[in-house]
Amino acid sequence: MTTIVVSPLARIAEMAVRHGASEMISLMAKEQTFHRPAVIKAERHLLLGMNDISFAGTGDLVAPQETHVHDIIDFARSWDRTAPLLIHCWMGVSRSPAAALIAALAVHPETDDLALVHLLRTASPYATPNTRLIMIGDQMLDRKGRLVDAVKAIGRGADADGNAPFVLSLSPDIGVR
Repeated sequence: MTTIVVSPLARIAEMAVRHGASEMISLMAKEQTFHRPAVIKAERHLLLGMNDISFAGTGDLVAPQETHVHDIIDFARSWDRTAPLLIHCWMGVSRSPAAALIAALAVHPETDDLALVHLLRTASPYATPNTRLIMIGDQMLDRKGRLVDAVKAIGRGADADGNAPFVLSLSPDIGVR
């Protein structure tokens, strides 16, 4: 079983230890600093500097770019999957759920997009995946609009306080397209 743990920044150490993660993707604004949990291997920590916005051209904010999504896909494909992958952003609601969907489809391209997104919604009523990351991921993974449509189908998540990590467990029975 492939397991992805999605967390807000404030709980990454706890989630890494609780779930035995040794690899991590961080999606944080460039100016935000934090400490990598000691159980995360330095060489298996991908830090991507971006803001949680859905369009480019907003002053000093950095919108998610193709290079960011390319790095998520490459990192996920090189993940050995013997332990969960931890993915986090500031609140664990938008950038990290989007990255989790992209990572899941990178390692399991046969997965049905709608089934995966419903699994995400079941795991987190709060997740509202960043639409720009989803659009870029859909294109780069050649999903032909299915991922974008699936995320639109679940709509916006419930209001969140940024303290609701969740686990996305991908098993062979989640749907094959």
